[in-house]
Amino acid sequence: MTDSTDKLSYFQAITGVEDIDLCTEILSAHNWDLEQAISTFTSTSSTVKNDNNTPATTSAASSATATGNNTPIDTFQPPETVNNGNGTSLVWNIITLPITIVSSSLGLVSSAIGLGFWIAGGVLSYTLGVLGFGSSVSPRISSSSANSAGAEAVEFVEMFEREFGNRHVNFVGEGFMEVLQRSRREFKLMFVYLHSPEHPDTERFCVETLCSEVLSEFVNENFVAWGGSVRGVEGFKMGNSLKASRFPFCAVVMAATNQRIALLQQIEGPKSPEEMLTSLQRVLEESSTVLVAARLEAEERMNNIRLREEQDAAYQAALEADQARERQRREEEERLAREAAEAERKQKEEEEARAKAAREAAEREAALVKLREEKGLSLGPEPEKGPDVSQVLVRLPNGDRKGRRFYCTATIQSLYDFVDSSSSLEIGNYTLATNFPRVLYGPDKLSLTLKEAGLHPQVSLFVELNS
Repeated sequence: MTDSTDKLSYFQAITGVEDIDLCTEILSAHNWDLEQAISTFTSTSSTVKNDNNTPATTSAASSATATGNNTPIDTFQPPETVNNGNGTSLVWNIITLPITIVSSSLGLVSSAIGLGFWIAGGVLSYTLGVLGFGSSVSPRISSSSANSAGAEAVEFVEMFEREFGNRHVNFVGEGFMEVLQRSRREFKLMFVYLHSPEHPDTERFCVETLCSEVLSEFVNENFVAWGGSVRGVEGFKMGNSLKASRFPFCAVVMAATNQRIALLQQIEGPKSPEEMLTSLQRVLEESSTVLVAARLEAEERMNNIRLREEQDAAYQAALEADQARERQRREEEERLAREAAEAERKQKEEEEARAKAAREAAEREAALVKLREEKGLSLGPEPEKGPDVSQVLVRLPNGDRKGRRFYCTATIQSLYDFVDSSSSLEIGNYTLATNFPRVLYGPDKLSLTLKEAGLHPQVSLFVELNS
């Protein structure tokens, strides 16, 4: 831009100030440095007054949305009064809110409030006379209420009840955005009241209208209500964002899609309970289809979520059941494998034990046969009958009789060798004995000869098995 006319037009477009002389003075004060003038304008605030102390009416500054940034800026610069040298003071306001005014689709009030980052700048669009201020009064913002929107809302409710009693519209003691979300969850419209303490109609409106039993019951049943003082941070922000030009000021908004809220109705100026009730009933009727649709959509969404959860739960249960069956199958297979391995091991051990026992039995049998043969050979040939030969007859336990001739000089051990070599008796498991008289020829008599033992010339012995 190269000339003053272009700079002046651009400054008006950016700031929304329609007074050409005032814009000229501002630019002149900054040596027609457009960037510095706009920067100063958007960083300060003041009150507009003319020479005779009568408020001057100017148009409201349009709101602007900063693209690419969705983070709300919660800082607020209190208004300041700046004198232009002609006795006229200018109101400069910079208000940062998490909302901006855009077009609506409900047709009740052609605007909607979109969530996001916005800056509402410019001069106030109403005179102090319309606001009801008796003198130049700037909105005051207490440090305690600026701590949080919720604390400010609680402070407003306490103030309202101190001044007007406990029977009133049930204002929720939470910040605007929290109450808006509450209205979304409850599928209700949001009733907004901006309180201007200095306005002459405020007290009567609060006492006769907001504290009306009929109106308060209707609002409490059908709306979620929020109230704020224009002397507080959030109330002042909402007054600028909703373009409040007359007080008392009420509005009806609702949460919309795509992070936006719709401004459905503005009710400005003092109204009777009947007038308020008529306006609220109308907006409630016109919005009922939207609320019903929103409720049905939410219910369908919840049903879908519940159905997905049930399906997920069923799938998870089926998966866990399959996993349990697979785990049980693997455990059964492992058990059967262990049992088969154990049975195989036992069978192998039994086979080895049987083989060992058979081998040992065969070895014992072979040793016994060899021993019997050796004992039979140790007897020598059987002698012929003669005076020195004894005739020995042995009766076995099974009734068999074994007889043989021995030299009378042969020992008792020779008799045992004869029995061992000619029978199947277990060696060493029996004792030779005579009946009449009964005499046992045990190990202590093995070395005696037949003659010494009195068994010559003949003897009849029987085998007595050892127990």
